[in-house]
Amino acid sequence: MIGRLTGTLVEKSPPTLCIDVQGVGYEVDVPMNTLYALPEVGQQVSLFTHLSVREDAHILYGFATREERGAFRTLIKVSGIGARMALAILSGLSVAELAQAITQQESARLTRVPGIGKKTAERLLLELRGKLGADLGNTPQAVPAGSQSDILNALLALGYSDKESQAALKKLPADIDVAAGIRLALQGLVR
Repeated sequence: MIGRLTGTLVEKSPPTLCIDVQGVGYEVDVPMNTLYALPEVGQQVSLFTHLSVREDAHILYGFATREERGAFRTLIKVSGIGARMALAILSGLSVAELAQAITQQESARLTRVPGIGKKTAERLLLELRGKLGADLGNTPQAVPAGSQSDILNALLALGYSDKESQAALKKLPADIDVAAGIRLALQGLVR
């Protein structure tokens, strides 16, 4: 099993990278979150990997963090979720956002990922409850308390991205009520 690669980044053609490790070029498929975190071509890079061995191919998947690789491995154990779908999920959501969605049982957040329908989102929530959400739900951005959760859901429903919504939420006082919080967050997002 190839668990980690360290070498020179030779080529980026999303979602595939080519990493030169002492003269051997490894093609690695990565989620977009990992791709955005990588340095420029020609720089040193180190990725945690998962090797998928199938009858017709050996495919190497790369991740910026151990947590991302762990989330990928957990996702591919869900029935109906293959490696490509797991990459799509990790491209659309960070590990913390995925854990939060699972902990809070938010299927709407999962259905925003291309290729994830309502039934697939519900199956993910059901099969990953207590696995991914519980393990990773204690990360810094994990679960906003009480009214902040309602404010976050309102911003997401209004079409703001998770990143924009989380940033707006951080600027609000912790004890603000829902209506005032939504109003203040929208004012901050409009500016």
